[in-house]
Amino acid sequence: MGNVIEFRNITKYFPGVKALDDISFTARGGEVLALMGENGAGKSTLLKVLNGDYQQDMGDYLVNGEPCHFSSPREAVAAGIGVIYQERQIMLELTVGENIFLGRLPTGFLGHIKMNEVHERAQKIIDEFGLDMRSTDRVKDLSVAYQQMVEIMKAYSRENLKMIAFDEPTASLSDAEIDSLFRIIRKLRDEGKVIIYVSHRMAEIREIADRVAIFKDGCFVGEAPIHEITDKQLIEKMVGRDLGDVFAALDKDKQIGEVVLEVKGLSSPYLKDASFVVRAGEVVGFSGLVGAGRTEVVRAITGADPRTGGEVLLDGKPLVCRSPHDAIKNGVVMVSEDRKLEGIIPRMSVGRNIAVGSLDALSNRFGVIDKKRETQMGVDGKREFNIKTPDLEKPIVELSGGNQQKAIVARWLLTQPRVLILDEPTKGIDVGAKSEFYNMICKFAKEGLAVILISSEMPEVIGLSDRIVVMRGRRIVGEIPAAEATEETLLTMAMMEEHVHE
Repeated sequence: MGNVIEFRNITKYFPGVKALDDISFTARGGEVLALMGENGAGKSTLLKVLNGDYQQDMGDYLVNGEPCHFSSPREAVAAGIGVIYQERQIMLELTVGENIFLGRLPTGFLGHIKMNEVHERAQKIIDEFGLDMRSTDRVKDLSVAYQQMVEIMKAYSRENLKMIAFDEPTASLSDAEIDSLFRIIRKLRDEGKVIIYVSHRMAEIREIADRVAIFKDGCFVGEAPIHEITDKQLIEKMVGRDLGDVFAALDKDKQIGEVVLEVKGLSSPYLKDASFVVRAGEVVGFSGLVGAGRTEVVRAITGADPRTGGEVLLDGKPLVCRSPHDAIKNGVVMVSEDRKLEGIIPRMSVGRNIAVGSLDALSNRFGVIDKKRETQMGVDGKREFNIKTPDLEKPIVELSGGNQQKAIVARWLLTQPRVLILDEPTKGIDVGAKSEFYNMICKFAKEGLAVILISSEMPEVIGLSDRIVVMRGRRIVGEIPAAEATEETLLTMAMMEEHVHE
């Protein structure tokens, strides 16, 4: 009989967010269970709870009827749980055999490792998997796919393996490598292991899964045998929510003017042939799943990533940015997705965080900063963007996420830019602050700014944009007026193979 993992009322909170909301379902051995849902639906969070990376706040999970609560991945591994993440978790300098038995290397007299035994046992597993590699090969010399196979064999080599989960495993694999991976997954399934498979790729799910469990906004919303649910029904369940009144109440009455930013065939090491325009007073939304290439577009525009082809025009003139500083000087500013790493300067005051984007304008030719003007800029930013802080001298790290984000937006808007790029601007901020941001974005457009909005929240993209550019596989695969867009159409464009060639 196969293994069984049962989730009962699993709930997980992060500050301001209920990431998992009373999740209950069962995963059984002898089948591949696909987890599907939009970005942020809770799939990866659930795997991290199961793997001991996170601990649930409520609820239980049972492995073969036994309640478990892992406080670390080591405990999960000891209980027979394996999770293969997108990021490799192997030692590149070691051999395949050493990686497979890492932490369990057989030793002899005086603790010497029995390398012959390591490679002999590892080679048996490699041959069982039918892979063209040797136990003595160094992992750093293998392809990405084979490195992933080493991780799978490492989990498989544990005699008590009960479950193995794959989180977006094919992101960097070729078709032939995907075939090899699927062959191994089917082997593990047929041996009665619980297989959980997370992917956004509909064609893959159809090929490998026996059953699908659907998540939305941290909730489990249903499951079905894969052959009993259509693509349309799947997408409807993944989306299935009203855009709400918050967007209907926005003042989007404005004039859209001439083209401000024109991107022609732009390529980088992480982007292929992107072309689009943004006009004065227009909000152009970018939609797509994780890894689709949305952030890579704006990084290539602003000089954060090197361009390998194409051109960018600002007001009809070539815009050449060797660094984000060049972009800022030319009036193209970006509010990054990673507020902590690329946004705030944590220990600096709120006022100085606001003014830091305008240091060139605040300094004389000897580099001396006009302190009075710097202070005034902080005061103006606090007032204009409604930043809630008792004191501009307070370290910005002590503010809420929403107020930190307002300070970053204030910083760049006070430079009087032509183009404003917002990458996941409401990530990790509460509902009230989100509403303020939505009104601000409409106000910026009304004042004639050209706005690029990247968001994983489809209601946000649809509710705030004039046009929506959809990306998949680091390419633009389509464009749609926001008035004609639904979450279902955007998700279909982002997931379906046939749209790649449009």
